[in-house]
Amino acid sequence: MQASPESSLWKQIALFLLTLGVLIVCALLLRPFLVAIVGAIAIAIVTEKPYLWIAQRIQRPNLAAALALTLVILSIVVPISFLAQDVGNQIAGLISTLRSDTTQQNISDYFSRHPAVAARIQTVTDSIDIENTARTTAAFLGKKFAVLIGNSIGAITQIVAMLFVLFFLYRDRDTAARFARSLLPLNDREAGIFLARLRGTVYATSLGRLAIAALQAVLAGCAYWVLGVPNALLWAILTGVMAMVPAFGAFLVWVPIALFLGFSGHWLKALMLTIWGGGIVSLVDNFLYPIMVGPQLRQHSVAVLLSILGGITLFGITGIILGPITFTAAATLLDIWRGRSGAEVIVPPAA
Repeated sequence: MQASPESSLWKQIALFLLTLGVLIVCALLLRPFLVAIVGAIAIAIVTEKPYLWIAQRIQRPNLAAALALTLVILSIVVPISFLAQDVGNQIAGLISTLRSDTTQQNISDYFSRHPAVAARIQTVTDSIDIENTARTTAAFLGKKFAVLIGNSIGAITQIVAMLFVLFFLYRDRDTAARFARSLLPLNDREAGIFLARLRGTVYATSLGRLAIAALQAVLAGCAYWVLGVPNALLWAILTGVMAMVPAFGAFLVWVPIALFLGFSGHWLKALMLTIWGGGIVSLVDNFLYPIMVGPQLRQHSVAVLLSILGGITLFGITGIILGPITFTAAATLLDIWRGRSGAEVIVPPAA
């Protein structure tokens, strides 16, 4: 007995709603690992050529993927771990320096030369209930410490998940590419253009961000060295790492160093670092990144900057990549629609 058209239509609608519901649940399940997934995809795309070089010489996919993953761990994960440990030691040393008699004497001398500032601080401290403030501060720090421990465990989980996904992206890259093509409602030519542009976007944003962060590290490192900041190389590397976060990353490193110089009695050096950091190091990101990455993404510099800032607002740190990808996907789909209507011929992106 043949089903009626109305019955078939309702079954199609039910199948669509069921599929949509399952996909939404899958998205919610994967959402906690968004950072790991995006990080793995970005690393896989950026390191594609080195991996292909390894895969051509090692014909066993599992071994080639394992070797490539090991190289990624040795070149990225391990140095960052040692850097984090060294930075922790430096922060402990900084706190010890601030508590030293010399620093305390410098602070006292500063307040003695500026009695108006000392009077204002004294007025503020007199209006504070010390006992109540101590209890509130202790409770606040206790909560923040628990959050810090949770974030540390979460960061380790993200790294492990990222490395796990990265291994299979290396090993099953062809299968992943075919799967991505199968999800697109496009013909082979359109799907090839769409995926090529997305891949180019990830490549450009990742390497562009890395290049700008390296430049900021060099600029900040030169300032640290000229001003005599202890362990200038370490702080320059940390500035580069933090500069991977747009707009405010480098700011989180050079500002505490400027404060340290000031409270150590070197106010002129602190002022020089503040001018250099605020006028050069932090601003170079806002100007150079859209200029360097925009032409590769075939987008205007304003669109690149807005896509990054909007992506960070919507997706967090992964928005650095997901924001430009979204804009590129929208622009490519509009090109495809225009190409189908005959209004414009789609030109594949340059290799």
